[in-house]
Amino acid sequence: MNRITGTGLAILMTCIGPNSADAQPIGSTYTSTAPKDCRQIGKPSALDGSTTRLCPGKDGLMVLIAEDDLRETVSVGRNRKQAAEEPAAEVWFAPFNSSETTVEWRAAGAKPFAMIQRWHIADNGDPDRQGRPNTKAMLVVTRLPPGPVCHVAYLDAFANPNANELARKAADDFARDFTCGKDEVKIIGSRGRAVELATMR
Repeated sequence: MNRITGTGLAILMTCIGPNSADAQPIGSTYTSTAPKDCRQIGKPSALDGSTTRLCPGKDGLMVLIAEDDLRETVSVGRNRKQAAEEPAAEVWFAPFNSSETTVEWRAAGAKPFAMIQRWHIADNGDPDRQGRPNTKAMLVVTRLPPGPVCHVAYLDAFANPNANELARKAADDFARDFTCGKDEVKIIGSRGRAVELATMR
């Protein structure tokens, strides 16, 4: 009886596969990139007010946010130098823009593999009563080390009522196998004005 049970168990484990027991749950945690939670690098530029700050993330990663001419870049690395050399540090959107201060980290167990951040893209074609451009919200999915740090997916937050869920699925499905510099950034869900503005060149 024990022999039959043991044989059956061996067959079952073979069918399931050796990695099933090692599968780690995927979930989200959050950090802040608000200035009060970060370290200011140098002094703001007297000419254009450009700033750079370094913010603690997850698992020893740091988030580097650089603002220049009312446009931001966001990158990640183990330190400032590494983050500044990643592809994400070179990605900018043509319209004025800013990122929100909450970063969502997607992780398998304790190891983050992607981050999700909400951005606001200025729409000069939609001015408010004072003539200033209204902004359109977009979610950016960014892949994390090991390997290069770069944008993986864009999601229009207005055109997709379930944008947060779509962003998490995009992070889980694409970030780890995404090849920076080769794969094109994916537009997930309905393409809206924010994505249109962000991909203008």
